[in-house]
Formats: sequence, structure tokens, C-alpha cells
Amino acid sequence: MLFLWLYMFYSCAGSCAGLAARGSPAPPRAAPPGEPGEESSPEEQRAAPDAASPISSFFNGSGTKRLPQAIIIGVKKGGTRALLEFLRVHPDVRAVGAEPHFFDRNYERGLAWYRDLMPRTLEGQITMEKTPSYFVTKEAPARISSMSKGTKLIVVVRDPVTRAISDYTQTLSKKPDIPTFESLTFKNRTTGLIDTSWSAIQIGIYAKHLENWLLYFPIGQILFVSGERLISDPAGELGRVQDFLGLKRIITDKHFYFNKTKGFPCLKKAEGSSKPHCLGKTKGRTHPDIDQEVVQRLRDFYRPFNMKFYQMTGQDFGWD
Repeated sequence: MLFLWLYMFYSCAGSCAGLAARGSPAPPRAAPPGEPGEESSPEEQRAAPDAASPISSFFNGSGTKRLPQAIIIGVKKGGTRALLEFLRVHPDVRAVGAEPHFFDRNYERGLAWYRDLMPRTLEGQITMEKTPSYFVTKEAPARISSMSKGTKLIVVVRDPVTRAISDYTQTLSKKPDIPTFESLTFKNRTTGLIDTSWSAIQIGIYAKHLENWLLYFPIGQILFVSGERLISDPAGELGRVQDFLGLKRIITDKHFYFNKTKGFPCLKKAEGSSKPHCLGKTKGRTHPDIDQEVVQRLRDFYRPFNMKFYQMTGQDFGWD
């Protein structure tokens, strides 16, 4: 019986592969990140998704590579990695692990290259990616809209003052000799003029960035996730995200436990694993002590932008 099954499998694999080869052209090869790729014509960029051979489908899983229907576009140090890892528990979500940076750094490589980075999905599954720098990239909204006006966008936001300190903490871990947070915050500390050219400050002016996105997408097509609630009530925020994506609410309280050492929730079981999973050691770093006068100056600076952001989104994130 086993011999008969193997004979039928390999016979089918060979004939089906031959039919596939005769019936459709091979998809264009996308250059890996970091390598120069050949220029793609518009026709190649709109080419049909890659077709897997029967043998590779059997061993690697069937499915089709598709452009993402949903993208986590921001913000840096807001909780985007946590959200992506939590979402990947859902059986109907397939996501790229690394950040593609297609719409800000690799756009010239073309949509065929971008699609080739995506995981294979079955009918009914959602393809996703996350690149937090998209939210502050001026060209990103038009580029994503050009790919698909129906793309669902998710923005994870966090108290902009805490976010700025977290951003600085990450940089400090890589470059211990950088100036102090206080000195980088001000153009002139005597006058209290905030240096909005510093990216750690500039990213947190959420209302300004959102205005650019609303030129291309309706507000109802963008979901704003609270980075604070993602820590205090992960299941509640994931419920909103699943509803927004049109998914069944499968990720619930039973999937999480709170890690007191790290100070944030972890998964009881990660995607494709039976073991508990917490985000890596680069997450949950201890923030340096910042002069409280500087913190207050920043809160005063961000307050009007926060109020405008609340009005634009219809959500009060409670940062003041």
C-alpha cells in the first residue's frame, strides 16, 4: 500500500510540474535585500503570484505569495513588534518577520520584489508586514495607496514623551557616547525651545503625520492601537485588531501571561511552538533618569498635538 501511494505521488508530481511549466511563465526573480536587482517592467510588477510546484507545496506548505492586505505602519518604539508577534498566533494571519522597508527604502525594487518577500497564504488568510518608519515617511501613503487603496493600516501609538525616552534608550544602548537626552531635546535650553528636528521628538507629533495619511486613506481604514493598553490589556486590544481585520476573535486572555521581570505580557505559546515566548532582551530596557523639568517641558510641548490627535482619531489615549 505504501509503495502504491509513493508511486502515485511521484507520478503526479512529475506530470503536474510539467503541466505547470508549460502552462505559465516563470515569475520574475526578485533580488534579495542588499543586492542590486534588475529593473522590472510594470507588467512584471503586476505579474501573477508565484506558483509552487506540487513537490515544494507538499513539503513546504501550499499557498500563494500575495501583496499584504494589512500593514502595521507605525510607530517606532510604540509596541509594533509585540503586536505583530501576538497577531501571528492567529491561524489566519501570515506575516513577514523582518521589516521589509519597501515603501521607504526599497521602493525602486518594485512590487514583484516586495511580493516575493511575503509568506505563502491560503484562501481566507491575511498577509501582513510591519515597518514602523512608514508612518513618518512622506512618500509612504501615496505609494501604499498606489499598490492598493483598500489596504488596512494599523498604527500603534504611545505617550510621545515615553516613546521619545524609549527611542533615546535604544540609541544609547548602541552608542553609549551620545549626548544626554536633555541636551538633545532643546535647541536652546534657556529659552526652552524644543528641537523638533531630532527624530525622537519629531516622531511623536502624531497629528502632523496623520494629516499626510488622510490625504490618501479614510480615517476608518486606519486602526489606532494604544501601546499602553497593549501592555495592560493585550487581549482587549487584540480583540479590536481582529475585528478590524475581519478575523474571528481567536486570540484571547488565555494566550497571555504577565512577565513581572520584563514588565509586559508574553505569549503562553508562540506561533509554531508549544513553549512560552517573550520578546527579546532588546525590549523592556530600563530607561535612564531624565530631568523632570525636561519631561514636563516635553509634556507641555506635546499637549496641543495630542489634543488634535484625539480629535482626529476620536480616541482619548489619556497621555495628559
